Amino acid sequence: MRTSITSSYTGPRLHGLATLLASSICRAAVCVSLLFGATAHIVTADAFPSVATQTEDAPDSASQVMIGVLQGAIGPVTKDYVHRVLEKARTEDPECVIFMMDTPGGLDASMRSIIKDIFSSPVPVVIFVYPSGGRAASAGALIGLASHVVAMAPGTNIGAAHPVPVGQGKMDEEMLEKVTNDAAAYARGIAKERGRDVEWAEKIVRESASSTAEEALELGVIDLIAGDIDELLEKLDGRTVVVDGREHTLATANAVTVEEEPSIREKFLARISDPNIAYLLMLLGIFGIFFELQNPGAIFPGVVGAIAILLAFFALQLLPVNLAGLALIVLAIIMFLLEIKIPSGGLLTIGGIVSMLIGSIMFIDSPLPFMRVSFAVIIPAVIVTALFFVFGVGMGLRAQRRKVTTGEKGIIGEIGTARTEVWESGSVFVHGEHWNAYSDEKIPAGSKIEVVAAEGMVLKVKPQGQKEVS
Repeated sequence: MRTSITSSYTGPRLHGLATLLASSICRAAVCVSLLFGATAHIVTADAFPSVATQTEDAPDSASQVMIGVLQGAIGPVTKDYVHRVLEKARTEDPECVIFMMDTPGGLDASMRSIIKDIFSSPVPVVIFVYPSGGRAASAGALIGLASHVVAMAPGTNIGAAHPVPVGQGKMDEEMLEKVTNDAAAYARGIAKERGRDVEWAEKIVRESASSTAEEALELGVIDLIAGDIDELLEKLDGRTVVVDGREHTLATANAVTVEEEPSIREKFLARISDPNIAYLLMLLGIFGIFFELQNPGAIFPGVVGAIAILLAFFALQLLPVNLAGLALIVLAIIMFLLEIKIPSGGLLTIGGIVSMLIGSIMFIDSPLPFMRVSFAVIIPAVIVTALFFVFGVGMGLRAQRRKVTTGEKGIIGEIGTARTEVWESGSVFVHGEHWNAYSDEKIPAGSKIEVVAAEGMVLKVKPQGQKEVS
């Protein structure tokens, strides 16, 4: 069973091939990310107006400080981003790397990978909990403990790192105790390595303790409080930290700050990993594939549907998907389709709406509200899906079954008048038009005729009301 430190992304792994294909499509279709306005798990420094790149008029000898931003749940995309930034720092050798953090927690495995990267970094890592109102909860708290320097803005908090099982049902007491003991020992080890309060580190795991910036500073959990990045750089200047067993004195007073934004790929993957976006991608994939099956050769709906469903697979492997919820969504779509073909007096439609509503609520199995699909997304999605299948698809199928009224096939069965005698040849007036015609028997001029077939610009007719002789 996989556990999280508060809000983790866990769940049943989907087929590895689908994951590989989805990742490849992401690189080829990154422009699609502009369609999604959902909040990314990693955002750029635009969300933090006090961060500025100070490059103009800086002296050549000025030290460099790299700035990264971590906002939202800690997951695989966050892990890759931090690893990339710290690997770049190895090459460029800045004075330090500052990660501005505001997170509710994240996946345990991703957190541990980030902490390993921080411990092995030859460049000092500073975690700055910012802005006011932000937090370093759960996995974020342990990442903060592992950094060389922890700073917080006034009005922020840190802590609450009790493990929460996600995606595999409720843990029994014995298993939960094992997981908690493991997390507590991990937190104590990190705090001891960095010279921080070991007792507090254990409390945030066992008792979900949390502290304000002032309380954390008094307890020795963090190193300083700063209102913004400029004040932080001033307070970091002259501070001595231990990196790879050697003391290093920071010189950040006049440092040039360089923002390290997430790559296009990281931004895109962070967006589609949002539960709401994953849910909508799945529905879009279902719609696209359905359209393609109903209209073979249309191509565009099939392409869009295939891309959407593969991107949904990539996102869903990072989320705790409830298979019963997914089955209810599929059952709802089947009911909508049956409503088109079977007159049920609306019972199948009602059943489909109820099934899809319950399935959507159950779809992401997480005790954490922000890890589930939002009702603001579920309700419109259910309504649109029901209308789409019951009215949109229904009207399309009824139109396909309707008698053809245009072209050669549309004139078959029409009633007209013989303008001349019709047999091997002749002329008739049908549907407001004059046609050349022939018949298997003589039809006197002025008689009512019925069109039997259309052969190019010539009609085959018979006397009205008479069966055709085969």
